[in-house]
Amino acid sequence: MAEPGLRSIPTLVGDAVRELRDLVGSEITLFRTELAQGVHRISFGLSLLLVAAVFAIAGLFTLLLALVKGIAVLVQSDALAALIVGGVFLLLAIGLGLFGRSKTSLSTLEPTRTGRQVKQDAQVLTERMDT
Repeated sequence: MAEPGLRSIPTLVGDAVRELRDLVGSEITLFRTELAQGVHRISFGLSLLLVAAVFAIAGLFTLLLALVKGIAVLVQSDALAALIVGGVFLLLAIGLGLFGRSKTSLSTLEPTRTGRQVKQDAQVLTERMDT
């Protein structure tokens, strides 16, 4: 006769499976909630960055116009001032573009450290299996 406080093994296994299912379900729900909040924060941040970029570009154009007007006073020609400012910015753009191109390559995307770490982990596991 079984004692009232003791439960059978199938009951215990069933309870454990049920509790594991509930735990996994609640973890998945928490993950989805956190992911949705993270996506919302990222999209809000990106929106603010976009608005800031629009204002920065408008400010840059205003400053460039002021620079052209200032140089025009010095050289007595609006066209020459625009050519000077435009030429300097074009040279800067070309220089930055070439520098950026030299820094970008598909080989920088290769996960070399991860590959090295996986090989080390495999070697450690192999050594442990052999002993």
